Amino acid sequence: MLQHRFRAVVLAALPGVFATAPSLRAQAARVPQPLLFVSNEGGNSLTVLSARTNAVVATIPVGERPRGMALAHDGRRVYVALGRADAVAVVDVAARAVVDTIPVGRDPEQVALSPDGRTLYVSNEESSATTAVDVASKRTLFTAPVGEEPEGVAVAPDGTKLYVTGETSSTVTVVDAKGGTVRGAFAVGARPRWAVFSRDGRRACVTAENGGTLSLVDARRDSVIATVAIGAPADSVKPVGVVLSRDGRTAYVATGRGRHVAFVDLEARRVTARVPVGERPWGIALSPDGRRLYTADGRSGAVSVIDVRRRRLIASLKVGERPYGVLYVGQ
Repeated sequence: MLQHRFRAVVLAALPGVFATAPSLRAQAARVPQPLLFVSNEGGNSLTVLSARTNAVVATIPVGERPRGMALAHDGRRVYVALGRADAVAVVDVAARAVVDTIPVGRDPEQVALSPDGRTLYVSNEESSATTAVDVASKRTLFTAPVGEEPEGVAVAPDGTKLYVTGETSSTVTVVDAKGGTVRGAFAVGARPRWAVFSRDGRRACVTAENGGTLSLVDARRDSVIATVAIGAPADSVKPVGVVLSRDGRTAYVATGRGRHVAFVDLEARRVTARVPVGERPWGIALSPDGRRLYTADGRSGAVSVIDVRRRRLIASLKVGERPYGVLYVGQ
């Protein structure tokens, strides 16, 4: 009651505030909560989860075979590769709807965004290429040949080059991010899937699904400096998604058929923990504070939530059919 009386006094003393209160409330309502966007490859949709409550807050139809995702630097748009639509869908985070599509060539698997936010890069699996597209004009800037059946595409933090994984050729192709010139390629483990750069751009990590390994790469010289065994192929440990801790000392690897996340100490170059999750964890994401890991468990139709400090599973959240990727949106 006292709170209501105080509010009435303030509004009486400042009538202008009363006039603007609805707009202030509307602005507060638009302050984004932390969300998880999950691409459902089999359901042609995105599931949106609250990262605070773990509840489903929206399901967004996006087009055929959504897989890799990238977040605009202002957090307002999510870009989703649509493998069977030969396009990237542009999803408005606040409206929770597709607001545009961008043609990007045949069969895009994953998508990455340049540091300045102006260029999209995709891996075109069917055509063994990578395509760069200007976001504003939708104009194709270049298409470059890469290894066979490319999936992973990552942009160096300084925006100068791309790493594109070739699953069948077991290589990473290095592409000039500005002009599309192929700088070279280097061999990694069998069937490489994901690639990720460290925040300072000095190192990179590449998962090898059939090789059961994580390649540690000197990103200045574009060469492998070490290989960490995540699990032998005979053990059905199939490294797929990978994300790095903010300090760059730990890699978290989703192991596909291995049904767990491996914690890899990159200095000691060994697995230090394995946390069981659902069936076929593919995509993986880390919260900005480093406290939670999320995996898209493709065969479970769920997202697993891991407490990083305690190294244990704390929740399994139902989403759509065959979730492939998971993206953290917000702070």
